[in-house]
Amino acid sequence: MKKLVIAATLALSMAFGAFAQSDLQPLAVVKLNKSETITLKQLKNRVEIYQKQNNTSNFTVEQKKEILDAMIDEKLVVQAAQKAGMSITDTQVNQYFLQNVSQQVGRPVTESEFSEIVKKQTGQSLDDFMKVQVGMNVADYKAYLKNQLIAQQYVLQNKKDEIAKLAPKDEDIRKFYDLNKASFVQNDMVKLFLVVVPKGDNAAGAKIKAEALLKGAKDKSLSYDKIKADSGKDYQGGDLLIGKTAQHAQQLGISYNDLLELFTRDIGYMSKLNETETDFQFYVVRQKYAAKMLSISDLVQPETTITVYDYIKQNLTNQMQSQALIAAVQDITKGLRTPSNFEYKQKEEKLKKLLNWEK
Repeated sequence: MKKLVIAATLALSMAFGAFAQSDLQPLAVVKLNKSETITLKQLKNRVEIYQKQNNTSNFTVEQKKEILDAMIDEKLVVQAAQKAGMSITDTQVNQYFLQNVSQQVGRPVTESEFSEIVKKQTGQSLDDFMKVQVGMNVADYKAYLKNQLIAQQYVLQNKKDEIAKLAPKDEDIRKFYDLNKASFVQNDMVKLFLVVVPKGDNAAGAKIKAEALLKGAKDKSLSYDKIKADSGKDYQGGDLLIGKTAQHAQQLGISYNDLLELFTRDIGYMSKLNETETDFQFYVVRQKYAAKMLSISDLVQPETTITVYDYIKQNLTNQMQSQALIAAVQDITKGLRTPSNFEYKQKEEKLKKLLNWEK
């Protein structure tokens, strides 16, 4: 009996060893600037990410091969950019990441603040939240972003003149407006001066700070400009346009009914100090804007300089440039895909067998 247990254990360890070895098999090597291997495990990880993003549980062998080729192209462009002396710093990647999450929240946030918001709303850590959203933890996602930004920088540098020339015609802009006129609506909006003091590790100190700011705003010993100018690490203060939507209520950390009540306040109304799970905040109603249909010459949002015409022009330009960028990537990678720059490490039949890993 003892020998049988030992033999079974040995067989199990050998099976795991074979599985690990299979996952580490090289599928391709990119060697334009340095030698980088793409393994079966790396491809499986990328396929899993795309499956989550596309809400599907399976890809065909042909689709997996396309993903493998995309990974090869990505490394080719990144290596070509590095060879040309281009680079992206971790600070730039962090800024790009925070810009994206701040847009989701509706106000500038730090990574720790975003993590607290995620924890409050989902009960997940930031890493777990990112894995659900994009299939990667924060560190892996930032590494992925870095490569994407370097590749984008390289392509834009090589094709900038062609892409910069692209712009929609006046008739196309007006035609787009006419076809989508019903969607250009300004909701009821309120301009607030909002002050938020994060609790951090010192809730009592944050409350004292918030009360001092509120008192200064009430007795006018602190102007809005002064509060805004001193805004930084300890608190955030500034103007904010909000609409009558559940999303804006969520961003403010209040209920939708409280938001509706806010819209009944007169200009000049100053709230009491409100406490949420993560911060203390108060607001002042500075302006109100009624809902209306927008003409092509109206401002997209009050107190900005961008008209509906400008907005449509920019969006159509972005669409044209995105399409041109995709074509440019294909053109550049086609030129980089030479035997001296990369090679598949598995013959076609063996590769197809490896890509059919579900069986």
